[in-house]
Amino acid sequence: MMSAVWFSYLAPIVDILLIAFVFYQVLLLIKGTHSVQVVMGLAVLMGMTLVIRHFLKLPAATWLLENFWSGAVVLLAVVFQPELRTALAHLGSRPLGRLMLPTRLSFIDEIIGIVEEAMQRQMGLLLVLEQDVGLRNYAETGTMINGEISKELLMAIFHYRSPLHDGAVIIQNDRLIAAGCLLPLSNDPSLAKILGTRHRAAVGLSEFTDAWIIVVSEETGVLSLARGGRLERELTTEDLRRQLRELYETRAEKSKSSWGKSHA
Repeated sequence: MMSAVWFSYLAPIVDILLIAFVFYQVLLLIKGTHSVQVVMGLAVLMGMTLVIRHFLKLPAATWLLENFWSGAVVLLAVVFQPELRTALAHLGSRPLGRLMLPTRLSFIDEIIGIVEEAMQRQMGLLLVLEQDVGLRNYAETGTMINGEISKELLMAIFHYRSPLHDGAVIIQNDRLIAAGCLLPLSNDPSLAKILGTRHRAAVGLSEFTDAWIIVVSEETGVLSLARGGRLERELTTEDLRRQLRELYETRAEKSKSSWGKSHA
């Protein structure tokens, strides 16, 4: 009897939390993409449907909108096809899909490997590490790759004969999402005049997002890191390795904690 009472109280709470969690994941999936405008349009249309049906009571308009919503599942599948494909691919590759960051951080070694090579060769490098703010709109300015991170792939992209070498590479967790991407340039007058386009692009993106941007100068081979609108210059690869491990280990712990709380 007592268990039935507890279930009657807990079931609605679990139900609400589950729906909220699903909506939260959907928002994370489309954040930073053009699909946000589509979602806003659908929300307005849904509001219009409720007003017309329950307040204005217009039969013809109600019939039209209700028939529209009956086929909305197919419409949503078509509109959000890229996002759905990405979500299903992540879900198939990891038990918790996008909810968990990779527990193995071997991709950091690949990043450090290309950074070391770029510093030695004075090869220009611009790597964007996506955090919580989505960068799909910037990724779409380049060439979509969605491949595993490797030193060899990055070397091929940033080789001076590659058509993609002047743009940025965008990395999402342990996946290389796109290459040859265009980033916004910073107008900060305090930046040194000796800094080139890569450094201004790195700082520019960090002013608008929470991304970390790694830069290697083509002229000097100096390693820099942009975040929060600031540029940290003359880093060593060991400094960068330590900061990246701290970043992704902290994110992994937060993801595990959030997952545990939502299923407690």
